[in-house]
Amino acid sequence: MVKKKNTKGSAKKEIIKNSAAKLFKEKGYSAASMRELASSVGVEAASLYNHINSKSELLHTICYNVAERFISNIDEVEKQEEKAIVKLERLLRFHISEMLDHYEEVYVSDREWRQLDEPYLDEYRELRRDYRKRFSAIIQLGIDEKEFKEIDSNTAVMIFLNAMGAIDQWHRIVHKIERLALEDNFITLLLEGIKK
Repeated sequence: MVKKKNTKGSAKKEIIKNSAAKLFKEKGYSAASMRELASSVGVEAASLYNHINSKSELLHTICYNVAERFISNIDEVEKQEEKAIVKLERLLRFHISEMLDHYEEVYVSDREWRQLDEPYLDEYRELRRDYRKRFSAIIQLGIDEKEFKEIDSNTAVMIFLNAMGAIDQWHRIVHKIERLALEDNFITLLLEGIKK
């Protein structure tokens, strides 16, 4: 007999994870308390442990969920028989969408990952390194194929990631431009700077 999935429990765990991402983003992982998290979810602190094991488990879940999405995307991008500039645009648009659609999670995974417990800390550091190498390889492909200017591909990755990280500020300003316009502006500025 197939065991029925506890959808109510899964939904509660998702609410807790999302609330944790928001709290960790606002206060920082170290300063955020389980009592505050319980209050934001609307349960007693002890009740949280019916759904999660620890605060560190929440950080692990947030970081690895984000990593899984980014890795799945770059896997798909690499498989496509396309010019490097098309691959790069796909990567950039995905990064921007993640910053807009999963802002707190991406923010926390980018700034609080060093708080992960071992062995996950080393593993996550390696995932980040590997992702950047793969991103850099796509840019290097464009350089080799004469689509891009003769630049250092690793420096380009650093600049692109830092520029897209600035979308953080878009979330805090009152008069935002439409998200598609924001995405298109980023793509135009970043790609035009690298194209031959």
